[in-house]
Amino acid sequence: MKKILALITLLSLVTGVFYGCSDKKNETVDGTKIALSDSGITVDGKDITNDTLQAVYSANDIVYYEEGHDFTYGEGDENDSHSESAAKAHTVVHITKAGNYIISGKLSKGQIAVDLGEDAKESPDAVVTLTLDNADITCEVAPAVIFYSVYECGTTDEDSATKDVDTSKAGANIIIADGSENNITGSYVAKIYKPDSIVFNEDKTEVEDAKKLHKYDGAFYSKMSMNINGGEKGDGRLNLTAENEGLDSELHLTINSGNINIVSGNDGINTNEDNISVTTINGGTVSILADGGTGEGDGIDSNGWLVINGGTVFAQGCGISGDAGIDSDKGIHLNGGTVFATGNMLDRISESKQNFTVFSFAQAQDKGTYTLKNSKNAIISENSVENKFTYLVLSSPELTEGDYTLWNGETQLQGTKGQSGMGGGHPMQEPSEGFSRPEDFSRPEGFTLPEGMIRPEKPDDRTFPEGTTPPDDMPARGERPEGEEPPSTPDGVQPPDGNPQDFTGKISETFTITDGANYFSSVSAIK
Repeated sequence: MKKILALITLLSLVTGVFYGCSDKKNETVDGTKIALSDSGITVDGKDITNDTLQAVYSANDIVYYEEGHDFTYGEGDENDSHSESAAKAHTVVHITKAGNYIISGKLSKGQIAVDLGEDAKESPDAVVTLTLDNADITCEVAPAVIFYSVYECGTTDEDSATKDVDTSKAGANIIIADGSENNITGSYVAKIYKPDSIVFNEDKTEVEDAKKLHKYDGAFYSKMSMNINGGEKGDGRLNLTAENEGLDSELHLTINSGNINIVSGNDGINTNEDNISVTTINGGTVSILADGGTGEGDGIDSNGWLVINGGTVFAQGCGISGDAGIDSDKGIHLNGGTVFATGNMLDRISESKQNFTVFSFAQAQDKGTYTLKNSKNAIISENSVENKFTYLVLSSPELTEGDYTLWNGETQLQGTKGQSGMGGGHPMQEPSEGFSRPEDFSRPEGFTLPEGMIRPEKPDDRTFPEGTTPPDDMPARGERPEGEEPPSTPDGVQPPDGNPQDFTGKISETFTITDGANYFSSVSAIK
């Protein structure tokens, strides 16, 4: 919680415009009131029941990765396992009927689990809205909040998948009530095999293939597409602390408004259907710190697309791994809002409607405050960073054409226009600091250079076959024949996304922003 509070203090909170692809009202709604307490849970003022036929009931039946199993049980190890006694200490509040549920109070060991049955996925009426109104839930063996089965408004057809999705009719919905402070702390469930689906290798020493029975990586998890909204004022907060991943959806996730603060051991936000999932941020404030608890983690990771249309996004990827502040397999689109993202990898930023800039640093940066100022010395962006990073992505409506300066605290930074070594959307990574060929390096046994070949020691130290001489006018290595122009890109051929052609090689203390994408490399302190 200290990390979350520090992160909130560091981020200047800006409430975004509500763009919304959702037709659900952005306000707290009436509904069934569930009051949590370690001494007893009530539903609309009455003690909760264990009657499974009720819309809300409790049980000690949490899904978790059980200790004491061999490799035929699942993909987890000892670190992912929990004892039966630890699991039984958790109270699961089951929600089994469509409707609106207002959650308040504290549950020290428990879970909210929404499951409307096997047929719910196909039923447009199977919609549940959870309004978090000063809820405090901790789960030590699994997600603290999970949607198992509600209506799925999306499609898993990869051929028709697109970055533009409408989740307005999604069955999983969260509202962060105005004026509320909600603290959700959760774990995860490693992959558990469906017993009758296991295929072993020939000697039956390991599982070659098996279908998934359970696998829930996030502390706040939905198996279906999910919407998150703030209240009418939008001043409520959802503080999420995750042992592994933070906020997850197996298909699409849309954030329309509200204040979400995530500290996660792995990815802060993850949508995980390959080449299909879309993470869309239309408004609100999203602040993420992947703290390195698992040794890796992106700030936001979409296995499909990431689309930011509004709001404020502050995302820090893990500081000790090759992960990004914002990551997407199919492309990142920055169409509006304010984005400040740091990490050690840069994912492809596709066509966007708003100017953005990427700063590639010469060396990993330590924690500090990074400020971008315009030519009038006005602050355009200022954020304090906790994790080490080598890439900084900035986008803002205020990032207009002109000259800017970049600062780390009181130290002004300089850099080179454009970025060399880029291709396919990913920059060429610099060798690790101190990299050198191992002293015991040797070529494979029997390897020799081709007969007559001599490795040049200087740019023009070349040899030619015996009996031949080079033409008198042959240019030196690296030079073009006199009058020859360098090759140009053929008509109709576009360079890869994120491969700027305006690399200058000249270090400058001023960063000139033009319309569209802007890249700067070799960023370092002015000596």
